[in-house]
Amino acid sequence: MKDWAVILGASSGFGAATSRELASRGINIYGVHLDRKAGMEAVHALVEDLKKFNVEVRFNNMSATDAEKRSAVIDELKELKNARVKILMHSLAFGALKPVIDTESSNTLAQRQVEMTLDVMASSLLYWTQDLFQAELLQKGSQIFAMTSSGGHRQWKSYGAVSAAKASLESYCRQLALELSEYGIAANALQAGVTDTPALRKIPGNDQMIEHAIKMNPGKRLTVPEDVAKSIALLGLSEESWLTGNTIRIDGGEDITG
Repeated sequence: MKDWAVILGASSGFGAATSRELASRGINIYGVHLDRKAGMEAVHALVEDLKKFNVEVRFNNMSATDAEKRSAVIDELKELKNARVKILMHSLAFGALKPVIDTESSNTLAQRQVEMTLDVMASSLLYWTQDLFQAELLQKGSQIFAMTSSGGHRQWKSYGAVSAAKASLESYCRQLALELSEYGIAANALQAGVTDTPALRKIPGNDQMIEHAIKMNPGKRLTVPEDVAKSIALLGLSEESWLTGNTIRIDGGEDITG
């Protein structure tokens, strides 16, 4: 059996760090990412780094919410001999960051922005899981991880649509855990602490979030993507599936200190 990790959002942040960690442990990487031409040099460099671990690496620059392209990726994986998707990682960070309420209606979240954010950052997990399962690529011992944050239960101005998506993502993980348990497949959400990634830098007030996180974290530092990557490797490479349906904090104790 040839084990693969399918990483949605593989080109930077948590996805890139997890790709490196898993490749270093002999797992083949299929990375799905969406980058403009200006970002492709960094993507190519990442791919070359991963290949140094003597694993197979395939990256696809596409929208993870495109049903036809998702189907093409799954067909490609099905054509591989004895392939199992050992790890499915959902690390998509593309959502609308606008207030729900403002004196100027043009400044507020529109319906299409709310629906887009939920589709990308939450519902896409279901569609990838459904298709991979039907293709028999998710098998006994497979592990599903989805990146959430404390924003799933805390609010910041302009974060309403993303917060709702994170809460939905956690709920989807619990539902998948329930329905996949009989097949020996686990699903968990991972709640990272505040991490200085490109996604964080897009959130209004991110400087204050970083300052507060460093002050409150018992470890006196921010979470880094490698913290998450090591945890995914620790859990994801196990063949055990009894640890499932959780939202697991990977934050050095940040969330429990408020």
